[in-house]
Amino acid sequence: MSKSIFSYFIILLKGMAMGAADVVPGVSGGTIAFISGIYQELIETIDRLDFGIIKVWKKEGFKKMFIHYNLGFLVSLFLGVFISILSLANLISYLLENHPVIVWSFFFGLVVASIIYIGKQIKKWSPIIIITAIIGVAVAYYITIATPAQAPDALYFFFLSGCIAIIAMILPGVSGSFILVLLGSYGIVLSSLTDFIDGVTSGNWEVVKTSFLKVLLFIIGCVIGLKLFSKALKWMFAHKQEITSAILTGFMIGSLNKIWPWKNVLSTRTDRHGDEVPLLEKSVLPSSFEGEPLVMYAIVFSIIGFLAIFLLERLAVRKKINAN
Repeated sequence: MSKSIFSYFIILLKGMAMGAADVVPGVSGGTIAFISGIYQELIETIDRLDFGIIKVWKKEGFKKMFIHYNLGFLVSLFLGVFISILSLANLISYLLENHPVIVWSFFFGLVVASIIYIGKQIKKWSPIIIITAIIGVAVAYYITIATPAQAPDALYFFFLSGCIAIIAMILPGVSGSFILVLLGSYGIVLSSLTDFIDGVTSGNWEVVKTSFLKVLLFIIGCVIGLKLFSKALKWMFAHKQEITSAILTGFMIGSLNKIWPWKNVLSTRTDRHGDEVPLLEKSVLPSSFEGEPLVMYAIVFSIIGFLAIFLLERLAVRKKINAN
């Protein structure tokens, strides 16, 4: 479909919000896509992409092909994701290191509001719907307490990581970056990306060549994983929408353990800079937190996160009304 320049700009902003969420291990960009009203368009647009795009380009021209395959939507969205990841990765890493309670509180409020929103999509809570939601909770909770693996720094693993992470990225409630942490590849993927950027800026083309190959394989893995999984998701939404919403709601409830603001570190790992960073953490009450609990700040930023989703929901509803 053809859109206005302003519409593409709004999609770009939504992509930036998705990218910001995906940078944080434990928060899903798919949640932002769902709440902002672009989730099904994203799945359907990806599913529509095939090799016929070349045929349409040759027969009807670039403009017809661009509109037919809704490429303006995809380009705007993923440009926003890419801009956000590149620009916010260091900022969010800094905030998580220096103000963890405030950051996690914001995202906790955001996810709670998302659970309410997605849960409202279920019109009737039958026994099978409840069981499906419980399974979703159990799977997501297990993911949050699983022990991260040690990843091999091998080229095939970058491709595999991309396939798996992108599936998690587009699932509301499942964090792509946290899946990378569990696979043990979060550090090596992020390191390859930053090495590529540093290599380009410093003119070290040997580093650029090595890191580019790793990043390229990761991206190819993402593209293939996204294409294959979009078909399954499209079918689920078309034929099993209530069950799909129940699974997603369960995923998001189970993920709350990961983004609980107060966590004590059980074990650490050494990052690529040689610094000690948390590996395993345990959610605790504010009274048992080893640092300053900042309860009032946590409440305020949880409310801000909650209201941010409420605002996105209102905008999505208004857009749907205007479209009709």
